[in-house]
Amino acid sequence: MVLRIYDWLDRRFDLRPAMEKILIHPVPSWVNWLYCFGGITFFLFVLQVITGIFLMLYYVPSPDHAYASVSFISHDIQFGYLVRGMHHWTASLIVVMVVVHMLRVFWHGAYKNPRELNWVAGVFLFLLMMGFGFTGYLLPWDQKAYWATSVGTNIAGSAPIIGSFILKVIRGGTDLGAVTLVRFFTIHVMVLPAITVVFLVAHFLMIRRQGISRPF
Repeated sequence: MVLRIYDWLDRRFDLRPAMEKILIHPVPSWVNWLYCFGGITFFLFVLQVITGIFLMLYYVPSPDHAYASVSFISHDIQFGYLVRGMHHWTASLIVVMVVVHMLRVFWHGAYKNPRELNWVAGVFLFLLMMGFGFTGYLLPWDQKAYWATSVGTNIAGSAPIIGSFILKVIRGGTDLGAVTLVRFFTIHVMVLPAITVVFLVAHFLMIRRQGISRPF
């Protein structure tokens, strides 16, 4: 079925040359399993997007309904516990994989000329993954999420001079409340994914352009 759909589209839009140019690329002989961590990280990100979309169908970002909607997903929706569990544990695993991938890149010297900007893009992607974790942690709106976010935002608010301003921007006021939850939800499902896609595209284009680096 998939092949027939592809052939149907290929006859009308001549997709094959473009797909071959994107997908067919020689793999250097020195590449081994250590080079798979970046691909695993991308797969986990795609899994996060897919499971996140399903969770958004039932999640309600309000203090009155957030916890109840998460409980409803976990206990009343068929396979809801599985989808939420995949989203929860993948969130931790993706951070681990990003760190391992960056350690491999650093160990092999793949951050050096002419790949400095690719390394910078990778650092920004790591920070974005941390942002996903921080903003997503509040969404269940339970006691652990509430107080952990309170501590995290207080740390940001302790910065000299601009600390109080940062705190109000993050929380949407002086206290954690409905505005904070909606703000975190919006950043988690709209702002961070959009920025991440931009950096991923740039990351992959630079890899494609510069090729896979040989270990130094």
